[in-house]
Amino acid sequence: MPTPSMEDYIEIIYNLMEKKGFVRVSDIAEKLSVHPSSVTKMVQKLDKDNYLDYEKYRGFVLTPKGKKIGERLVYRHELLEDFLEIIGVDKENIYNDVEGIEHHLSWNSIDRIGDLVRYFKSNDVRVNELRKVQNETE
Repeated sequence: MPTPSMEDYIEIIYNLMEKKGFVRVSDIAEKLSVHPSSVTKMVQKLDKDNYLDYEKYRGFVLTPKGKKIGERLVYRHELLEDFLEIIGVDKENIYNDVEGIEHHLSWNSIDRIGDLVRYFKSNDVRVNELRKVQNETE
């Protein structure tokens, strides 16, 4: 399994590939607020671990293994955003909260959160009942 730092890179690479069709080192450096040399080092490590294919001066693409992990990481991120929104976390806090917790949850916990999100989304009454409980405690 990739480290949390590797996961951040894979997730960004996956998102950029889906959005733009290509990724540049400078795009990743900008998204992560790191130096391009740091990105190059990580890209080389991801290549070594078979998450992407990297050719010096030519660029890189995710391998099937990297793409599968990227899809899963994006799913995790979006699921946690949905979860925090459902439980009433203020919108301005959601992104940073997800960034803070996503690497610290097991996939088993992610799956159970997914069950809870599906439970709430399948019936709007449930969300409304949760809001009533929240209003009573405020």
